[in-house]
Amino acid sequence: MTEIAAARAVVGPVRVRDATKPAPRQLVRFAFYKVDPAWRRLGQEVRLRQRQELAALLAEHNQRILLRTYTLVGTRGDSDLMIWAVSEEAEHLQALFSAINGTALAGYLNCSHSYLAMTKRSTYVDTEHPNQAATGDRLILAPGSRRFLFVYPFVKTRAWWALPDQDRQRMMQEHIRVGHEYPSVKINTTYSFGLDDQEFVVAFETDSAADFLDCVQALRDTEASAYTLRDVPSFTCVRASIPEALEALG
Repeated sequence: MTEIAAARAVVGPVRVRDATKPAPRQLVRFAFYKVDPAWRRLGQEVRLRQRQELAALLAEHNQRILLRTYTLVGTRGDSDLMIWAVSEEAEHLQALFSAINGTALAGYLNCSHSYLAMTKRSTYVDTEHPNQAATGDRLILAPGSRRFLFVYPFVKTRAWWALPDQDRQRMMQEHIRVGHEYPSVKINTTYSFGLDDQEFVVAFETDSAADFLDCVQALRDTEASAYTLRDVPSFTCVRASIPEALEALG
């Protein structure tokens, strides 16, 4: 039996929310790791044992929080692995990453990039599609199993925030309209004001890298794009089970 077959990622339990109570907001962390090349010079059995230790730990925490793993091997030079972790409690995220630090493999992992954000309702209204995600509560993330996840931090210019609300709504309506022209691309927007160095972290799920590329290029032509201060670095992440993502390390 292969390592992957022996340790498939466990899907966390489905929670039923009381519809009479406000939905809790979630903390979201995108943690990117680069493995030290020295780890690949260790013996095969040692590396296997260390991967299995970390895989078991991630699967255990996946029972308590929303956790997804992605590989960046072949798509990015400064990151090999991304852990997307979501919880309503900061303590649960701290427990996860503290436990990761206690594994043998962690001695060879460098956290090359890290972004912390939180869910909240959008301040912009999708007038053309009022029942779609632009006006949903967006407080609970529901990642799918699409092949790609494209992640980047995002900061608007000060001039954007100085605009009247109606001007920003008008420009965002155009932005939303263009986004709807690419239905295969699902956006997850989270907010970082005061929590981290960016204002937003956006994560796009899709099965087609070409659709995402075309969508981003089309959005460059919108008026709102002129008010973008920073939207890099950008990460192309490929969905992988916990064992698959770790096995890709080497």
